[in-house]
Amino acid sequence: MGGADKNGTVEGGYWRRLMRRLTSDLAELDADDLSRQAAQSGAARACDCRSGQEVTVHGRLRSVELSPRDAVATLEAELYDGTEGVTLVWLGRRRIPGIEPGRTLRASGRLAMRDGRKVLYNPYYELQTTHE
Repeated sequence: MGGADKNGTVEGGYWRRLMRRLTSDLAELDADDLSRQAAQSGAARACDCRSGQEVTVHGRLRSVELSPRDAVATLEAELYDGTEGVTLVWLGRRRIPGIEPGRTLRASGRLAMRDGRKVLYNPYYELQTTHE
């Protein structure tokens, strides 16, 4: 019967994936989709990246913070890939067109740690189209 078990039902991952989708919450499904997109793009999973490594990560910006007017100009954004967040920091910038919450992008650079969080300083980045 190739692909069916003794009860005539289809074996394999389709039914497991369908049941999981029906019983999972939206945040979990979104994280799975982001993780899948990152893997398809060839990017490293943020949870697997270590300090000092040259990395490329892919995900969605969850937040963007501008430095106050009287402080040194910095723009910080949290990139989430479905496994973990990475803070992207652009020194000397207060705004970058396209860097906004909800935007999907790919970023590359040498990973550092700051206050226990993963950070990429002045990363190279590519804004991704919205149809991904």
